[in-house]
Amino acid sequence: MANTNTPYGFRQAQGTGSSPTYEQLEMLMDYNAIATYYGDPVVRQADGSVAPIAQTTQSTTQILAGIFYGCKYPSVSQKRTIWGNYWPGSDVASTNQVTAYVVNDPLSQFSVQSDATAFATFTGFSNAGIGANYAYNSGTGNAANGLSGAYIVTSSGAVTATLAFRLVALLAFPPGANGTTQGAYAIGTVAFNNVETKSLTATI
Repeated sequence: MANTNTPYGFRQAQGTGSSPTYEQLEMLMDYNAIATYYGDPVVRQADGSVAPIAQTTQSTTQILAGIFYGCKYPSVSQKRTIWGNYWPGSDVASTNQVTAYVVNDPLSQFSVQSDATAFATFTGFSNAGIGANYAYNSGTGNAANGLSGAYIVTSSGAVTATLAFRLVALLAFPPGANGTTQGAYAIGTVAFNNVETKSLTATI
């Protein structure tokens, strides 16, 4: 059965903490940061805050700050603090900031879907690609459920040290389930490769 194209961002599968929150840290986002969805990778900004890269953009060199899993913010429209699984990109006064919950544990692993392309050496998301590093595309998040649309760009598979993620395993069970077929839209387990907590290069 062919896999279906249903990206959902980076869903944590392993870490040093415990499910469901693992080892989330509080980080700041600017009030005017673009919409950020549950499972989006985020990067450090010049002022020390975090934000995702622009939607539908591929990241090949940026050091990750971590993976976004929700936020709280003082809502202008509702006159109260809102806890949500995504940041809509507005509804906070310019004098305030958004508190983001981010995972940056270097031992974390995540479930993620690949795109439809293939690579000459690391064919799609396949066993041949295990151990390779990959870029990601932020895709298009879903405002209705707050979930990320980020996915792995399989054509980026390489030994390049600056790529954000490393493929460590492929989904294989249960047989016939979406993602278990190698190649287009496969689902794999990836680990951080280029994240602040592992990199010796400063991000700002």
